[in-house]
Formats: sequence, structure tokens, C-alpha cells
Amino acid sequence: MRLHHLLLALLFVVLSAASGFTQGVKTPQSCHRNKGVCVPIRCPRSMRQIGTCLGAPVKCCRRK
Repeated sequence: MRLHHLLLALLFVVLSAASGFTQGVKTPQSCHRNKGVCVPIRCPRSMRQIGTCLGAPVKCCRRK
């Protein structure tokens, strides 16, 4: 029974950590709704990546 609790806790941690990386931002419209801007190649130092715009090379960036 303890093993079930441990596996459930591990599953919760893995799923909650994975959801915070992109926050569902995959289009320019969702990027702008999340107060971001689409930037080709990489985000400037004053910004962090919150997703992508129209594919992997174009990043959605928001101020830190």
C-alpha cells in the first residue's frame, strides 16, 4: 500500500513540473494573450521563454 502512495506522489510531481514549461503557448495568438511576444531564434536576456510561435525556431518570450 505504501508503494501506491509513493507512485501517486511521484506521478503528481512529474505531471505538475511538465505543465509549467510551455503553459500551452503554441500560436502567436496564445502568446499575445499570455503577455508575450514572438521572437525568432532565442529570447533576449531580460525575457524568458514561455512557449513557441508557429514551430520550434520562433519562441514566445515574456519579461522575467
